[in-house]
Amino acid sequence: MADGSGAMFDAIAERYDLLNRVLSLGLDRGWRTAMVRAMQLAPGDRVMDLATGTGDVAVTIAVAHPDVVVTGVDPSAGMLAVGRDKLTRTGLADRVTLVQGDAQALPFDDDHFAGSCIAFGIRNVPDRALGLTEMARVTRTGGRVVVLELGEPRSGLLASAVRFHIRQVVPRLGALLSGKAEYRYLQRSVAAFPAPERFAAMMEDAGMAVEPPLALGLGAAWLYVGTTRG
Repeated sequence: MADGSGAMFDAIAERYDLLNRVLSLGLDRGWRTAMVRAMQLAPGDRVMDLATGTGDVAVTIAVAHPDVVVTGVDPSAGMLAVGRDKLTRTGLADRVTLVQGDAQALPFDDDHFAGSCIAFGIRNVPDRALGLTEMARVTRTGGRVVVLELGEPRSGLLASAVRFHIRQVVPRLGALLSGKAEYRYLQRSVAAFPAPERFAAMMEDAGMAVEPPLALGLGAAWLYVGTTRG
């Protein structure tokens, strides 16, 4: 089972939402809300939530914007199954569609969406540059591509405490609660992720004008906002 693969996430799908709440100390919901706000969506927009997982971001978008249609894309059939149950419970299945797909070869035409986003998923894409290029391709000119990703704080009074939580607490508590070792991969993937300035430059290279990255949770997460260029 490859690190970051759809099969890896199939193994933790049933407890993924609970683990996110616990491991982020409940901060992940606020981070997702900030990401949706940064998309600046308008009534009638059609948007993509890439690496949708169990559909948390897709649901957040649909609730915040009742006139927006959302397509969630993810490689994990197990995560999508949990997400479809969630949509049925919340009554949002008519406005949110979940499809299995690869971030590196999105099954959509150019300029298909008014905006697109990805939360905690770009670090799992084998070819991140290609994934960003695909997001820009399927987003119309002037649309927003918003990325929310975890990070490791490098400075500040509480940086060492946050790094300890990510490096030591998250993999151990994740394995304990899920009975799986997949959360050891989480720490490794966060540590290997490019610095915020470097990742913003990757978005620029993919065809976007990018705002300065915004630190969330003392730098435990970062928000990246790009606008597609024609």
